[in-house]
Amino acid sequence: MILSVGFTPHPESVALVKRLGIEVDRFGFCQSRPMDMVGTNRDGIFSCGVFQAPKDIPDSVVQASSAAAGAMALLADVRGTEVSEMEYPPEREILGEEPRIGVFVCHCGINIAGVVDVESVAEYALTLPNVAYADHLLFSCSSDSQVLIEEKIKEHNLNRVVVASCSPRTHEPLFQDTLRKAGLNKYLFEMANIRDQCSWVHQKEQAVATEKAKDLVRMSVARAALLEPLYQFPFDVVQKGLVIGGGAAGMTAALNLADQGFEVTLVEKEGELGGNARKLAAGPRGENVATLLGDLTGQVEAHPNIRILLKAQVMETTGHVGEFTSRVKVEGQEEMAVAHGATIIAIGAQEYQPTEYLFGQNPKVVTQRDFQRMILDGAVAAQDKDVVMIQCVGSRNAEHPYCSRICCVQAVSNAIAFKKARPEANVTILYRDVRTFGLYELMYKEARELGVQFVRYAPEAPPAVTDGGGKIRVAVLDQNLRETLEFRADYLVLSVAVVPDTESNREIASTLKLPLDQDGFFLEAHIKLRPIDFANAGYFLAGLAHAPKFLDESIAQAKGAASRAAGILSKAQMMVGGEVAVVDRENCVVCLTCVRTCPFGVPKVGADGFIMIEPAECRGCGNCASACPRKVIRVQHARDEQIVAKEMAICA
Repeated sequence: MILSVGFTPHPESVALVKRLGIEVDRFGFCQSRPMDMVGTNRDGIFSCGVFQAPKDIPDSVVQASSAAAGAMALLADVRGTEVSEMEYPPEREILGEEPRIGVFVCHCGINIAGVVDVESVAEYALTLPNVAYADHLLFSCSSDSQVLIEEKIKEHNLNRVVVASCSPRTHEPLFQDTLRKAGLNKYLFEMANIRDQCSWVHQKEQAVATEKAKDLVRMSVARAALLEPLYQFPFDVVQKGLVIGGGAAGMTAALNLADQGFEVTLVEKEGELGGNARKLAAGPRGENVATLLGDLTGQVEAHPNIRILLKAQVMETTGHVGEFTSRVKVEGQEEMAVAHGATIIAIGAQEYQPTEYLFGQNPKVVTQRDFQRMILDGAVAAQDKDVVMIQCVGSRNAEHPYCSRICCVQAVSNAIAFKKARPEANVTILYRDVRTFGLYELMYKEARELGVQFVRYAPEAPPAVTDGGGKIRVAVLDQNLRETLEFRADYLVLSVAVVPDTESNREIASTLKLPLDQDGFFLEAHIKLRPIDFANAGYFLAGLAHAPKFLDESIAQAKGAASRAAGILSKAQMMVGGEVAVVDRENCVVCLTCVRTCPFGVPKVGADGFIMIEPAECRGCGNCASACPRKVIRVQHARDEQIVAKEMAICA
């Protein structure tokens, strides 16, 4: 038996909120401010994660960055005053030495050791060429293990290290830092992923998994023997931000960065700020969106650190993380160059425009957004009391297979508002699945108690709608009763999909070389670990451009994006180097294959007509080298003159 249990506040949080004076709801979850998911009733105290409400990992990570953004804005004036730079010992010179490799195999609790015989893998590693030491550790990433690895490097005079554990995406920087503390170049580290690529995918084949782990370790050891020290070089960071999109998310991101002391250029393609939020009358809990948006717009327009460019478009971006230059075209003006160190994409999305259910033919067939405004404006005629709502219009179909996420709450919220205004009204919601997640489930309960009817239909048998003259006729096969029900509605309200602005998204994605997902929204680097970042360094995303979400979620993600961007902009210098692409200019025929292939736009035609690759911009991905038809591009180590002199001295 498997129990799927819910979330409740931790008992210790009860005492904590009393000490801090934080308001909580009747369940004990932190009470957030309107449209500010991480704000509390006390300035300077922020909440995030499940303490704020039940939620999944990506939302918790987004809110953590959002809370950090709030704290960073308050602490902007004292940024860096309490920071002490880590002092590393001088790097040991290993050029000319025979490889002495240390191998550390991780149990990862039972993640690996529950499937792989890690002790035998460690014993096997000792038999491999150039391995001078091998051991197995319960958690190689723990602080105790890091100290042990550092000690073993010194004790056994190791000059290269292999850790066989989990993913380098999450843990490689940690182990590289351990090498630096031990006096080794951080690039003398190699990682074998025997968790994701072995124990997790071979849980029922323990013997085979152990043999595969040995193979992975053997390959990593062979590669480690060929590793050489690589070196990075500093460059000055352009401590300015660029935000593309002037909706609520874009303005929030720009305002937070500006409050942290950074200059921001805010680019909006329309003639006014506000985006989709201008079309919202209220939030799902009745929040006055117009007032909130007006206040946000006023702060942005008045902030001395924010430059607003309306009717503007980013035409091209060159450079790399920390040092970008974008060409921006403003209607009626000449193109301008904007220097910035980080970019936030917040260009929003659109409401699906239905072609079904008489939309556009009968004026009383409206969307939920329109119906919400009609309720608040009192625009529904007194005699109109029968309302039918249809869910998943334009969502969860072949064209848009995803759930638009906000529709169920939007429908329930409007149904409650209409029933409270007219208790005698008949409101029926035709649904496939009701998804009022988290604390919004209370709204579903309230709607049922007010008398709102819910009728489930199957996707293969959608409601049939006809114009009945005075009223709209709706017939639907009830999945519970297995009978066809007929309704006559004064208003038919459609819960329509949130769809990407396909043209704008593709244009921005092409210009900035950013990825889109299969639905046309911008794709994050990792749904759980990096839900705000792009895979391309220096780019971050927020709001509906990422996926369908509520306004308060867009605002939280925008603050999170600002927090992530500030992590770059707060640095006076960053390091580049490692591996870079180099062009053999004598044999290059300037076919431009490398220019078209590079995902980062690094190769360019120089003033002398030859291809040039700026080492500071190159990521060392090797795409250009692989694609070059004449093989005149190679990826090599980035070395300064001092390193080259050392190597020549050793060779001599």
